[in-house]
Amino acid sequence: MSVIKQDDVIRSVADALQFISYYHPVDFIRAMRGAWEAEESPAAKAALTQVLVNSRMCALGKRPICQDTGIVIVFVTVGMDVQWDADLSLEDMINEGVRQGYTNPDNILRGSVLNDPDGARSNTKDNTPAVIHTRIVSGDKVEIEVAAKGGGSEAKAKFAMLNPSDSVVDWVLSVVPSMGAGWCPPGILGVGIGGTPEKAMLLAKESMMDPVDMHDLKERGANDHLEEMRLELFDKVNALGIGAQGLGGLTTVLDVKVKDYPTHAANKPVAVIPNCSATRHVHFALDGSGPAEFVPPDMSEWPDIEFELGDEVKRVNLDTITQAEIETWGAGDTLLLSGKMLTGRDAAHKKIVDLIDRGDPLPVDFTNRFIYYVGPVDPVRDEVVGPAGPTTATRMDKFTRAMLEKANLAGMIGKAERGPEAIAAIKDNKAVSMIAVGGAAYLVAKAITSSTLLAFPELGMEAIYEFEVKDMPVTVGVDARGESVHIEGPKIWSQKIADKIAVTELN
Repeated sequence: MSVIKQDDVIRSVADALQFISYYHPVDFIRAMRGAWEAEESPAAKAALTQVLVNSRMCALGKRPICQDTGIVIVFVTVGMDVQWDADLSLEDMINEGVRQGYTNPDNILRGSVLNDPDGARSNTKDNTPAVIHTRIVSGDKVEIEVAAKGGGSEAKAKFAMLNPSDSVVDWVLSVVPSMGAGWCPPGILGVGIGGTPEKAMLLAKESMMDPVDMHDLKERGANDHLEEMRLELFDKVNALGIGAQGLGGLTTVLDVKVKDYPTHAANKPVAVIPNCSATRHVHFALDGSGPAEFVPPDMSEWPDIEFELGDEVKRVNLDTITQAEIETWGAGDTLLLSGKMLTGRDAAHKKIVDLIDRGDPLPVDFTNRFIYYVGPVDPVRDEVVGPAGPTTATRMDKFTRAMLEKANLAGMIGKAERGPEAIAAIKDNKAVSMIAVGGAAYLVAKAITSSTLLAFPELGMEAIYEFEVKDMPVTVGVDARGESVHIEGPKIWSQKIADKIAVTELN
């Protein structure tokens, strides 16, 4: 019989959240490194380089891998022989650990959890409450898996109630392209099959906590139907050519995980949830001997590389930019931005467009300016700003035309693709949409030399700031002619992959 102390649970959860904020799991580092070594697409290789360089920087600097430090997911398995030395409930202990983990002054983590999700949407400030799943089993230990799941990847979760005769593989292949690049590939796909709708979703989420072992599975071969499905999905999803950050390339997924559960004879519930390039989770057990201890990965696990740009890079001064210069850029071009840019995302855009609709003056002059879709982590010590990677640009599509035509914005920076509505507005106004790499937040923050609050301070991390940047790397996502790298890149690389497969089969 084990006696589990309240303070051990709280400290272990808090330490786990700090640990995973700046250390990728070793299996994920190895898989990402393998993808980087194999990648042939220059754009995708550059994106993978930024992710790996950022990952190593975060491990050394103990700062978040991504500015979206996630909503906390906790899977708890409690042995029936466990006794508790505690005043709080298990959920309250876990949430106190989350509170302490996210408000640690040495490494502040961004609070992204909102109360009243269909109303005031007020931030809880400490990222509580966690989403907690508990099972009671035999034994005398408490096993806990702690994950921090970013909103960009959670937003791409899919569910369907298939007919019993329908193909799960066909359904997954039909929905993955609709996910776009907002989930920051390459990552992991979790697939849940069976049970009931909520069980299928839970299975998909649980499956992503398993180790990345696709390389081993390919070497030994499948032992059952689910492993056959994993292999088939892995090859066919990567053959789509979506690639890192959706730019087109060889690797879209590092692994595919599948879990199933018995279901009703009339049903086949299926869920798929992606895990992004900022995959963060850790498992630990408590047996009454004290809090969990977490061992950092060996620094040799990361490739010894630096992010370097080729001669084709174009340097841009945002303070003197002209329309003629913008129109010379093509989709896929690499730019280094220096000068002043504005920030703003969902809540700020809603306020701006509401002011425009009412005919009220705007708090900021957007004329000929660029806006960065970002909600950074709070700075610590001598930082100008905390990790400050991009949020998904697609969510701002419905505001794009008003921002270009009524606020006179020149361009935007985010991650992932722009939809038809935004692309049309960009083309009509000869504007530009650029992408920064999701999962490289600390690397991006190093390019920011100053930060000034300009408007909407009540929005916290969603307020409008003015950043001054020096050599911030971006890629042109949609150019002034309406060409999109997220449309053309995967098209080119899916054909290249198909050609390689055809040659292999002939030989």
